[in-house]
Amino acid sequence: MLVFAAYVITVASPGPSNMAIMGVAMNHGRRSAVALAFGVVTGSQCWAVLAATGLSAVLATYAEALFVIKIAGGLYLLWLACKAAKSAMTAQPSQAVATGPGSSLLRHYRRGLLMHLTNPKAVLGWIAIMALGLHPDAPAYTLPAILAGCLLLGILIFVGYALVFSTRPMVRAYQKARRWIEGALAMVFGYAGLRLLLSRS
Repeated sequence: MLVFAAYVITVASPGPSNMAIMGVAMNHGRRSAVALAFGVVTGSQCWAVLAATGLSAVLATYAEALFVIKIAGGLYLLWLACKAAKSAMTAQPSQAVATGPGSSLLRHYRRGLLMHLTNPKAVLGWIAIMALGLHPDAPAYTLPAILAGCLLLGILIFVGYALVFSTRPMVRAYQKARRWIEGALAMVFGYAGLRLLLSRS
């Protein structure tokens, strides 16, 4: 329960992934936001498996590997910030693709996956979660329970954001305040990207 509580607090709190899901849900529709959310969940589970097998501890030991991930993640967030800023400066909103082709859904899925895989804090977060839940005397079912429980919680939280922010009231609110919302997203992504690039750890 301690592991699950720590995971919920970590993933439900506002951050680049949640802000991206909210923005896609209001701008592009439910299907695209859910695809993005599943990309984020997949990325989270990749780091979870690596943490469980001890590979992320190796990454944490070798500063060069984390440095490369940090730079890639920071640059990717700055790229997202530029896209959001460009959208905020345009007078006309982009066309919604809620019923768009599968390639668009795949693009959003890849975006969510890449966003999470280039987040070095996700590596360290999963190391901390595994340290909380796994002990030498832990039963054999502990690791599968952690992975399955966090997977379910991740789906509920990230897809929940996608569903809530793609409702008609939220979409109408987005249409009225689109440029302000996109501007806010640009600032969040830009701040997160700069923090990654300028952080010493």
